[in-house]
Amino acid sequence: MTTVVIPLYDRFTALDVVGPYQMLACTPGVEVVFAAAEAGPVWDDLHLLQLQAVSLSEAPAPDVIVVPGGPGTIDNLTGRIPAWLNEVHPHARWTTSVCSGSIVLAAAGLLKGLRATTHYRHLKALEMFGATPTEERVVEELDSRIITAAGVSSGIDMALRLVELIADRRIAQAVQLWTEYDPQPPFDSGSPAKATEDVRDLAAAYELAARQRPA
Repeated sequence: MTTVVIPLYDRFTALDVVGPYQMLACTPGVEVVFAAAEAGPVWDDLHLLQLQAVSLSEAPAPDVIVVPGGPGTIDNLTGRIPAWLNEVHPHARWTTSVCSGSIVLAAAGLLKGLRATTHYRHLKALEMFGATPTEERVVEELDSRIITAAGVSSGIDMALRLVELIADRRIAQAVQLWTEYDPQPPFDSGSPAKATEDVRDLAAAYELAARQRPA
């Protein structure tokens, strides 16, 4: 059995968690556990989705770690989650992140000297912790057992790669087919390089509103 632990904190972004969870939980022989600094309910950034978590101290030893991002990231650059990452990363097979979750990895000292990605609006933050930011959608530092994914939806791509690493390519393809993950978006504005300036401004305003939303 492969144990995947997803550390949660209040004001996480739902798809950062649910996307990888869906792919990994569909994989035979994989158990997914939600954990938090304290056991109990944890709310997403819209305060609409609530997930129940065990405490990090009670969570099983992880084979795989998936750290999500969200507006709550800024409140978790110190404290229990970075400390826990330092405790478990040396014994985990893979330590990964989605979106601004990579900044938590960086704050824990796990990305020094490594290439990493995050949401396009937070790439410079990685430099503050000694990482080398890149705009790639998924970045694998396999020698260091670390994989980072860019913004939100890229966590699904990363999770399918994890399925391949945990199981094999055929199983990963079967999970992709079962979930019918075959993106064909109606617009071609999914990266800052493709979006127009007014769309980039609107997205920035959306992010600011999310940050200012009460917990």
